Amino acid sequence: MRHLGYTRVSTASQDAQLQLDALVVAGVQKRDVFSDVTSGSRTAIERPGMKRLLDYVESGDTVVVWRIDRLGRSLIDVLNTVNLLRDKGVKIRSLSDGIDPETTTGRLMLGMLATLAEYERELITERVNAGIAAARQNGTRFGRPPVDPAVIAEKLEIAQDARKKGRTAEEAASLVGWSRATLYRHQHAARTRETLSGQV
Repeated sequence: MRHLGYTRVSTASQDAQLQLDALVVAGVQKRDVFSDVTSGSRTAIERPGMKRLLDYVESGDTVVVWRIDRLGRSLIDVLNTVNLLRDKGVKIRSLSDGIDPETTTGRLMLGMLATLAEYERELITERVNAGIAAARQNGTRFGRPPVDPAVIAEKLEIAQDARKKGRTAEEAASLVGWSRATLYRHQHAARTRETLSGQV
């Protein structure tokens, strides 16, 4: 069974030495500490240090952190990381806040975290829904903005002319800011309209 450490600071100007010292005192070897210097805007599994740790840990290992919030940018992210590690058979120990899932108190604190994380999810959902409702009341329309058919026809003509001059479909599409798939879609739609108009 190995003891692995994880530290995180938000910017390069911050010093992770306090976290590192605490991990070493707790029995973690410096060579077994994984670190990230990254802002809280990235989820735990998007951080390179955490990715390496998740790839390295094995069932029976213990991941030690200075404080539980080092594992995520929010309660939801912390809980997701804890669950990810526990699903791998990995134990978690947080030094400053005493969260240790192997103890009754630690499991109680994790349960409280889970409840708070669910509350946070509900608040986020409520805020998003309220924002959408307010935007709709103010006349905001959601979804793709309408495209002027005349603009599409003009771009299609330019792309088709480029094709006649020997350009590839990809090159012709890029001339008008489209992907090749978008060009094909508009060509197909144009042919369909021509067929339907010829049947009238």
